[in-house]
Amino acid sequence: MAAPAMDDTERRLVELELRYTEQQAFIEELSGVLYEQQRLLETLEAEVKLLRRKLEGEPGVTEAGPVERPPHY
Repeated sequence: MAAPAMDDTERRLVELELRYTEQQAFIEELSGVLYEQQRLLETLEAEVKLLRRKLEGEPGVTEAGPVERPPHY
């Protein structure tokens, strides 16, 4: 004897549950990506701060004189 076929409501419910499960997995994956990007951003910000401090300590590097056009213009 064959199992009775799913009625339309039950089929739709199963489909919604499957979609929900897939979306939950996708959200978890995105959360992981976002976490890694945040860590990278924080690392890059720290590096920029360090480079700024180094540049500020170098005389003449950040002090720009007047911009002059080259003689060939």
